[in-house]
Order: sequence, then structure tokens, then C-alpha cells
Amino acid sequence: MGNNVREAAVEVLVQVEKQGAYSNLLINSTIEKNRFSSLDASLLTELCYGTMQRRMTLDFFLKPFIKKQKRIDPWVQQLLRISVYQFVFLDKIPDHAIIHQAVNIAKRRGNKGISGFINGVLRSIQREGVPSFDTIQDPIERLSIETSHPIWLVKRWVDQYGFDITRQMCEENLNPSKQTARVNTLHTTVDCVLKELEREGFHVEKSRTIPEAIKSVRGNLVKSKAFQKGSITIQDESSMIVAYCVAPKENEKILDTCAAPGGKTTHMAEKMNNQGEIFALDIHKHKIKLIQENAKRLHITNIHTRQMDAREVGQQFEKESFDRILVDAPCSGLGVLKGKPEIKYSKTEEDIKRLAKIQINILQSAAQLVKPGGILVYSTCTVDKEENEGVAKKFLQLNPDFIGDTEIVDRVPEKIKPFVREYDIELLPQNLHSDGFYIACFRKKR
Repeated sequence: MGNNVREAAVEVLVQVEKQGAYSNLLINSTIEKNRFSSLDASLLTELCYGTMQRRMTLDFFLKPFIKKQKRIDPWVQQLLRISVYQFVFLDKIPDHAIIHQAVNIAKRRGNKGISGFINGVLRSIQREGVPSFDTIQDPIERLSIETSHPIWLVKRWVDQYGFDITRQMCEENLNPSKQTARVNTLHTTVDCVLKELEREGFHVEKSRTIPEAIKSVRGNLVKSKAFQKGSITIQDESSMIVAYCVAPKENEKILDTCAAPGGKTTHMAEKMNNQGEIFALDIHKHKIKLIQENAKRLHITNIHTRQMDAREVGQQFEKESFDRILVDAPCSGLGVLKGKPEIKYSKTEEDIKRLAKIQINILQSAAQLVKPGGILVYSTCTVDKEENEGVAKKFLQLNPDFIGDTEIVDRVPEKIKPFVREYDIELLPQNLHSDGFYIACFRKKR
């Protein structure tokens, strides 16, 4: 363990920030490529996620020590951030080892001047300590820096949810997300899978929220035999609530308009006992392949995939031909910051407005295809009232032939019932220590 893990972490962070790479995919491929041991893989994951989660805080700590430096190369900046992250947030690595390893990486990647600069900055921080947040007077700005959430986002959340709830949400987003999986109830049971995984050396437990869900306490479940043979699928607990809201029945005809990678699609198929039909769409060809691969691994045969823009479904299928439709719409993703921290630095308020328009367009198109008495479910993995309640209310205003489906409360697991309002559910990350999520349910009048 040591330099090569830290150097790999620097490379991952540069690619995520400069090229917009997905952190989770890049971390996994880096572990595979370098054949890191489980110990090294854990350190790489900790360094990458921790540094991304706390980027603004780390830059605040670094600022007084690098202010004379006019331009810093991206890799140097990331190496400094990783080093300060270890100083402040990890207690198992001694300061002298952090400095020594950073200087060695700088010598290999740069020149004597750069390694001297890094050595000087880190020794100054070791000697003087990092600056205090007490110097920040404005409470919103302080919360922004303390929890590394852009100030526009903190202001927006404070306007929508109040300061205390926003603080809880920002603090929760700094916690690493726990891997959860859904047991494929077509072929096995939760108890069987738990025993199987324990035998394989995984440390797992039952979910307290979703009956068919399990949580990994230790070990990456994608590496398990249970995953390879289709006994489980990786999915967040919040995301699993959607299939309960759609509540598809055997032999019904279901449409999933924005289906990739197929987590909710396959969950619905399992609830239908692999009977009936699900039409699963996505705008991207390579994502259609993901749905097909997932269905094949889970031994599910009632899913038909099509490449299609969900805004055009109204012209592509027969009117009033589906019993239930799911619109799991493209969104800003502000509910999944625990697992994809880079999102918070790349999104803007303009993105939210643009996405809200796309969301309503997809709903409008899908609404034409719902049978009288049928159900239309709208979901997002974001925390924003414009994309969530705003879109749901607008949809009901534009479509007097639909009503909010208040029976949603009877369909969800017991632990979710307290979060059901009239016809929708809002889950903030701190509510269940899961992803933030929104689900609204509409019923077409007969």
C-alpha cells in the first residue's frame, strides 16, 4: 500500500474533474486494472470519495498556504487535496508518511521545484494547522464551505426546506453510501441469499426498510457468486420503493419510459412473477444493452427493450394501451450525492429549469398511453421542489383526466408510510440514510 494507490487516486480525481468521468465507474476500473488488494482498494475508494465529497472544505484549508502560487497543475492540486484530506479526516496515517508519499509522487510526476512546493505547503499545514470555519460570518456560506456544497445549492435548499433540514441533508451527504442489493424473489429468498453470502465471506444484513433488500456491511456484492448467477441486483433502497408504487400485476402491460440500467424494470418484472409484458425504453443504444444484460442475468423473459426518446412515446404506441406506466425521469441527481459527489459541483440552476421542462414533456407524452383507471408513476432521484412537487402539480393542472392516487399509502412498505403525503413521497437522504428520492402517483379517471 502507498504511493501507487495515492497516485492512482490523483489520476482518478483529475479525470473526474477535468473530463467529467463517472467516479464510481472509474474507481472500479482503476481497482481492476491495478489488481489492488482489498486493503488497497478500500484506501483508493476512501481517498477518492472523501476528497471529492469535501473538495470545497479542502480548498478552504489550502487557500492561505498556496495564495502566492499563480497557477497550479490539476494533478498537483489533487495531490494537495488528498494529502490534506488524510491530515484532517483520516487518523490512521501518520503526518510524516503523508508528506513523504506526496513528495515522492511529486518527484516522479513533476520536478524538484514542484516537490519542494508540495513539501513546503504540507509542512506549513502540519505546523500551523488548518484555518477555522469561525472566520466565515454568513451562516449559509459557512454551511456551504463546511459541508462542500455550492452556495447556490445551499441557498436554494434553505429557501425550500429551511436551514436546519438543509444542514442535516448536507451533513448526511458527506457519509459514504452503503451498498444495498435487491434479492431476486423469482428464484430465491432473502434468508437463502444471506446464508450464501455469509458462506462466501461477505458481511451482510437484512434491510429494515424494504422486505426484499439486503445491505453489505463489508464486501462488494458485485464480486459475489450470488450476483453472478442472478440472485441479487445492486439497487438503492429508495429506488426500490418505485416498483411498490407502480404495483404491477401478473399479465398486465407495463411501460417503463426511461428504464436504463434496468433496476426498476427488473424489480417490476419480479413483482409480476415474470408474467405479462414490460416495454423498457431508453434514448441511448448502449444503455438498452444494459437493460438486456440485467434481465438476462436475472433470468427475466417478459421485458421488451426499445431505443426511443421518451418524449415521443405518445406517437409510438397505441393510445390508452398500458395498464401502468413509470416515468423515472432524467433529473439533476441531487439525491445521490453520497455515491456520486461530483454531481454537486457540475450542476447549475439552469440545469434544473431545463430538466423540469423535459420531465413534464415526458409525462405529457406518456399520459396519452394510460388506460382509463390505469396508473402513471413519476419518480426522480433528486431533492428539488421545482423538479419534484412542481412538476407533479403542473402535470395535474394540465391533465384534468388524472387525479393524485391517494391509495399509494396502501402499497408501500410499512417503514415508508410515514413519508407518504397525499399522492406523493419525498425522501431526503437523512430520512433513511439512503438516496434522496421523489415519487408521485397519478390515476387516470375511468
